[in-house]
Amino acid sequence: MSSLPTPATQAGQDGLDALLAQPGKALIGLDFDGTLAPIVADPELARAHPRALSALAALAPKVAAVAVITGRPAEVAVRNGGFADVPGLEHLVVLGHYGAERWDARTGKVTAPEPHPGVAAVRAELPGLLDGSGTWIEDKGRAVAVHTRRAADPQAAFDALREPLTDLATRHGLIVEPGRMVLELRPPGMDKGVALTGFAQEIGAGSVLYAGDDLGDLPAYAAVDTLRTTGTPGLLVCSGSDEVTELRKRADVVVNGPEGVVDLLAALADRIG
Repeated sequence: MSSLPTPATQAGQDGLDALLAQPGKALIGLDFDGTLAPIVADPELARAHPRALSALAALAPKVAAVAVITGRPAEVAVRNGGFADVPGLEHLVVLGHYGAERWDARTGKVTAPEPHPGVAAVRAELPGLLDGSGTWIEDKGRAVAVHTRRAADPQAAFDALREPLTDLATRHGLIVEPGRMVLELRPPGMDKGVALTGFAQEIGAGSVLYAGDDLGDLPAYAAVDTLRTTGTPGLLVCSGSDEVTELRKRADVVVNGPEGVVDLLAALADRIG
């Protein structure tokens, strides 16, 4: 049985205490890439950690809900996570495209509004802008991501493309969200903080745990901070990496990547009993 880590802050300890005291009112919010799944060069090959499903299936029935909040399309996250038709995951939802899409394990269906027209426009222009850069375009349907990890100098490519991609996004009513060697062009108002807050309010969460690894998770961290100020205890978990340090500085608990996240989920399930 794994032991639970001790949060580095009193607010984090309060969040953990509230979760353990009333697990049936707890919301477990989790990023996918870098948190439940190791980062890989080709995002299409990303798969959940081998022990993630068993840990989630043990924990999910004991809490109010588990929400996987990701920039990926919901169906892609469900496929790559292997979440469909898993006994014990009836309390799991996937909030894809930062909450614009929602997959519910109970129904197996995705609900979503119409996509922003600016996404199609940037999709058409990106190939010409990126020609020869050594980058790779990931079409997320409601967003488009430019990955520089395969370029000869990933950081140099990232830095060089940030301004022109921001200009392109702005012309079409979109924003650019930077991440770990990726620049994502997507509609404004879509972020993990909005998704987390909305779902927490929907289910009446009494406490919230959120685990993430990248810059795109900072809005969710901010949402937990806001929930704390309004009386909902929260615990911030960082799936540690050497590429992003901002979350590590903000987190109550830092674990060793997806392996550490899975260990934490399993320890919570054991502790709740």
